[in-house]
Amino acid sequence: MSAKNMLSLLVLGAIWGGSFLFMRVAAPEFGVFALVELRTILATLVMLPFAMAVGGWRALGQYWWQIAFIGVINTAVPFVLFNYSSLHLEAGINAILNATAPMFGAIVALLWLGDKLSRSAVSGLFVGFVGVALLSAHKVGEGHVSFLPILSACAATFCYGIAACAMKRWLVGIKPIVVAFGSQFYAAIALVPFSLATLPTVMPSALAWTNAVALAVLGTGIAYILYFNLIASVGPAKAITVAYLVPLFGILWGLLFLNETLSLQTLVGGVLILLGITLTTGVITRLRRVKP
Repeated sequence: MSAKNMLSLLVLGAIWGGSFLFMRVAAPEFGVFALVELRTILATLVMLPFAMAVGGWRALGQYWWQIAFIGVINTAVPFVLFNYSSLHLEAGINAILNATAPMFGAIVALLWLGDKLSRSAVSGLFVGFVGVALLSAHKVGEGHVSFLPILSACAATFCYGIAACAMKRWLVGIKPIVVAFGSQFYAAIALVPFSLATLPTVMPSALAWTNAVALAVLGTGIAYILYFNLIASVGPAKAITVAYLVPLFGILWGLLFLNETLSLQTLVGGVLILLGITLTTGVITRLRRVKP
């Protein structure tokens, strides 16, 4: 991987890690639905010229219901769920829980697509979910939160797993930037009634607006463009390694800007989750096969 691609990977990890900070600040003032509505509308506008440049209108018309499904299950629902969990959990914790998406993806692929799980993958699922249990026990044990916000974050990543399998089944060959654009577009439409019914009664502060716009433009629009450029440059197997950077940056930004704390139990749980991902996705196995 070239220095330019490495830099892109780090920037993407920093942006996506920062998304949980943006949600943590903006969600209390905007509300969970209005914030997602703003996020999806602005992200749609950012990605519009890139999607149209590759002939996006034709694909949006031909595969409208498949892309609409992705919009609901990969954008609308998980974004709302993470906004809810952001009201109760630190940005770093949410970033760690977000990393469980590949594990849920492996489970959904097994049940829906018939994909096989290697012994390493099964071990990874066990290790990863032990990490989730350890982290959850610590947060609930503190008495500050119920299990519901943690369950909400895990439900969001489970949705990501369903969406990944749906794209593999229905949208192979469609430009990823078109799917990303269309999913934001359809998510924005689907959330209109919920957003209108829960508009904030008080105008959000300038700080909340700044974080909301950053979440939409940086954390969604520009981040997707960076990600798909990385896929084109280095391939999906290397681009997906950003999943290991997001929790690290999420924790870092939370520590620096929100004065969050990181307990030993949370750190151990996070390490177990990341180890579980490497086993589930076969990263360790591939590294062993690489000849010196």
